[in-house]
Amino acid sequence: MVHSDWGDWLPATVADADPDGVAIWYLGCNGFVLKADDGTTLFVDPYLGTGDPPRTVRMIPIPFDPTDVRAADAVLATHEHSDHVHGPSQAPVLAETGADYIGPDDSLGVAESAGWTDDWDVDDGQFREAAEGGTFEIGSLRIHVEAANDPDATHPVSYVFEHDAGTFFHGGDARPGESFVAVGEAYDIDLGVLAFGSDGQILDKQTREQKYTKWYNDENEIVEAARQLELDRLLPTHWDMWKGLTADPTALHDHVRTHAYPQRLEIVEMGDRVTL
Repeated sequence: MVHSDWGDWLPATVADADPDGVAIWYLGCNGFVLKADDGTTLFVDPYLGTGDPPRTVRMIPIPFDPTDVRAADAVLATHEHSDHVHGPSQAPVLAETGADYIGPDDSLGVAESAGWTDDWDVDDGQFREAAEGGTFEIGSLRIHVEAANDPDATHPVSYVFEHDAGTFFHGGDARPGESFVAVGEAYDIDLGVLAFGSDGQILDKQTREQKYTKWYNDENEIVEAARQLELDRLLPTHWDMWKGLTADPTALHDHVRTHAYPQRLEIVEMGDRVTL
């Protein structure tokens, strides 16, 4: 069971919002909720767990209880890691709202093996596979599924969300690569989110011994990824989450200022809203 440190004000704020275009709230870690002007509401990688202390220790509050989500059309996963596919965070949203769960095959496999349909009021018909090259529409949003270079994941994808107001990109935990070059050539992206963090010593999952760990883009990699994607606006994520892997996103000002892309760096905290 998830206990919110913030009560229900964040899902209530989303439910009450009447955006002009698309409003986007950062949920911490790599989670977002998008709400379009027609009311379409999508969650991407919402994670409300505390990690696996002492290996992974959550450094930020839990911003909402998933049972307080009033409306959702879909929950999307970028890859199969536990802070992106997490039953206690996501299955209650599906149960409360009837939303679809959309993700690559390995992400759906985690939900199946974890028994989401047994432990929550969720049925098999709510699960939909997202495969690279696929396109689907939910309300006023057109979503494209693209490849992603995440060496730590077994099957990662990225998502491009198109709306009359602009284009939003979610790269999951991916790093620079040919897949980002292809996305940058295919789309005119207004706002893109990319995972940013430091490298650190984290307990190995099996041996529980300290192990040098790199999971996210460093300062130079995130700028290279933004350049490949030709982002107008870069919003770094994940830097706030895990003890030992946190980073200071303000350091990116020095890294982006001489490059053509991103044209603008946007730094937000959990619970903040940005707009397309």
